Amino acid sequence: MRPSLLQYLKLLLLLALGGVTTMHVPKQDVPSSLEALTLDGHFSFHDVSAAAQDFGNLSSFPPVAVLHPGSVADIATTIRHVFLMGEHSTLTVAARGHGHSLYGQSQAAEGIVISMESLQSNTMRVNPGVSPYIDASGGELWINVLHETLKYGLAPKSWTDYLHLTVGGTLSNAGVSGQTFRHGPQISNVNELEIVTGRGDVITCSPEQNSDLFHAALGGLGQFGIITRARIPLEPAPKMVRWLRVLYLDFTSFTEDQEMLISAEKTFDYIEGFVIINRTGILNNWRSSFNPQDPVQASQFESDGKVLFCLEMTKNFNPDEADVMEQEVNTLLSQLRYMPSSLFHTDVTYIEFLDRVHSSEMKLRAKGMWEVPHPWLNIIIPRSMIHKFAKEVFGKILKDSNNGPILLYPVNKSRWDNRTSVVIPDEEVFYLVAFLSSALGPHNIKHTLDLNYRIIEFSDKAGIGVKQYLPNYTTEQEWQSHFGVRWDTFQQRKKAYDPLAILAPGQRIFQKASASLPLPS
Repeated sequence: MRPSLLQYLKLLLLLALGGVTTMHVPKQDVPSSLEALTLDGHFSFHDVSAAAQDFGNLSSFPPVAVLHPGSVADIATTIRHVFLMGEHSTLTVAARGHGHSLYGQSQAAEGIVISMESLQSNTMRVNPGVSPYIDASGGELWINVLHETLKYGLAPKSWTDYLHLTVGGTLSNAGVSGQTFRHGPQISNVNELEIVTGRGDVITCSPEQNSDLFHAALGGLGQFGIITRARIPLEPAPKMVRWLRVLYLDFTSFTEDQEMLISAEKTFDYIEGFVIINRTGILNNWRSSFNPQDPVQASQFESDGKVLFCLEMTKNFNPDEADVMEQEVNTLLSQLRYMPSSLFHTDVTYIEFLDRVHSSEMKLRAKGMWEVPHPWLNIIIPRSMIHKFAKEVFGKILKDSNNGPILLYPVNKSRWDNRTSVVIPDEEVFYLVAFLSSALGPHNIKHTLDLNYRIIEFSDKAGIGVKQYLPNYTTEQEWQSHFGVRWDTFQQRKKAYDPLAILAPGQRIFQKASASLPLPS
């Protein structure tokens, strides 16, 4: 672990006792020239509090203005205007989709936040031809993309677990879920992008046209341009999904079975793993949504005080193919080493499965438990280190914890396009691990951040080779270490497409003059 990251995590621990971190900087005058711009949409200069919030609920950096664009031209006009103000201007620009960032990455302290959801419109266009695709706004939610494509019996191939995120937001990171092992992340499933660069230029790019910008923007954390349109390839959509869950007591069997499944030619369509620590009555809780294969044995299983490993899988099918699906599922299950009493399954529609997290969201919102701090930690771990990592983290650091879901599942590197900006380990198989904690109250925030700190500190000292997904660093040295040999390329692309470091200041990669965020000393 590098000292500056330790300092930043310690700062978060100190600030946690005071709740949300809010930065108050001297109020600069709102440039009157912004009001003079000719736009299809409009600026807000007073009601900007929503743009200083995100899903993490741990940081709040109010902007000086929020742009509600009525067109892509509005975004280009605004960025071009800020670019022409020159390097002495402190104004920066951040694109905000559904606000699902964790530590202020979509915020712009005393800058301009662009509300990308204002671009949602009826302009989604599906081409259902031989190579079907959809053109969607960068501010469109994936759930809306799904609804539109299903009208044609089609759907994108790769998803995120939560569909109420914007197209541009997930493509600026990677976009991962249980289909990633087969189709790669969402950034490996894009035909074309329209991007507004840090100079205010609107550029159409693809693997064949302006390819450097195309690959830079995918997984580029918003550093090279704002994605205003994406062309996403489609495939025939199934009508139904067989959804299964099983439990393991043994981590080795759990990981080996996952690795076998993701390497098999005939396998499930979705594969994710979960780590379950100190959960009471886990199988009884599943009964509300799933059917047990053996109700008697399932009711007798005790999960208290155990570390369990859940494998979640799906098989897509159409109603007239149900018999074939049953045979394929049974064949695959016969190769796995799960506890037989823990097999649960249900059949749901394709859209019900893909939008499953939204159902949980509605329940949490009803209890007032959705808009709480989420000090999440998302990391990527090489396959060769996953057992060493698990022994320490699940066996020691988190053995008395019960803060939220923990995802752990392998993916194949060959499905990731190494020309994009996203950073992954060198090994052919690596694990996505996500600690998805919800923190109720200052003490719980501090406790969770402390656990995150211990996980990162151990990983660094043990040479695990962890890479952060949705990375949260604060210094150029840390970012340089994160990108490794790709840092020079990342810097060169920044100079080419956003030379004044106007875009995405909340990532804290490149700082623009005096507009930089305060960092721990």
